[in-house]
Amino acid sequence: MNTSVDLCGITLDNPVIPASGTFGYGCEFAELYDINILGTFSFKGTTREPRFGNPTPRIAECTAGMINAVGLQNPGVEKVITEELPKLKKVFHKPVMANVSGFSVEDYAHTCALLDKQEQVGWLEVNVSCPNVHGGGMSFGTSPEAAAEVTRAVKAVTKKPVIIKLSPNVTDIVSIAKACEEAGADGISLINTLLGMRIDLKTKRPVIANTMGGFSGPAIFPIALRMVYQTAKAVGIPVVGMGGVNNAEDVIEMMLAGASAVQVGAANLVDPFACKRIVEALPEAMEKYGISDLRSVIGAAVR
Repeated sequence: MNTSVDLCGITLDNPVIPASGTFGYGCEFAELYDINILGTFSFKGTTREPRFGNPTPRIAECTAGMINAVGLQNPGVEKVITEELPKLKKVFHKPVMANVSGFSVEDYAHTCALLDKQEQVGWLEVNVSCPNVHGGGMSFGTSPEAAAEVTRAVKAVTKKPVIIKLSPNVTDIVSIAKACEEAGADGISLINTLLGMRIDLKTKRPVIANTMGGFSGPAIFPIALRMVYQTAKAVGIPVVGMGGVNNAEDVIEMMLAGASAVQVGAANLVDPFACKRIVEALPEAMEKYGISDLRSVIGAAVR
């Protein structure tokens, strides 16, 4: 059974990647199991300056999912480079995916330029779901022009593969993916969380202090799969699929829709061994569906 895949010129032992924000900077999970069994992982969304994040409560439970509004809490890029990466080097011996967030084009370029110089970083995953502080607060990822502008700025200061992470909270995800590809993106990852909310029946107020947050979990899988399929059909660069992935079958289904690799998000928050379980179950799932080489299924449903 060959589980290896290629992502923007780097070979992964398998396509399973814990998604940003669900795996910290890796060290907590390394205490539970050998995280080198993973293809790689995408570390916590990192910004130019440290961020405390949103007020609490930040989490709300839902049927078949959850809503979070953590607000990109992180120690800032300088601390990630001087503290988190050296700690990670002791426990993880593969290239890591650096997830970057920003509130201006300059933020993205500055943070990516610094992380691009780090030997441990294999890919830069640029999250364009952040509010554009100079553009009226709308997220960069809601407009093809704004997403392309971030892509161009990051590509101008980096040598490593740049994967743009798209928001599903748009009417036409394909036009945004194509704009990023034209601006030089090496890959697209999708989907980020959907916007959702809950109201407490007793207090009659929203459960989340921020009112709304990102909805994730098994409930969003069919939407994520549809968007991965549409995007993979429209672009010629690798797609990383995510959204509600919970088991090895989901990974194969995402790959059939066109994903070269697959991220696992909310499942890690429910079960810290979720990715280990999925990696170990992959060969058996491949055998069940007559797949000897995982690369052969990438985009099979698209073709």
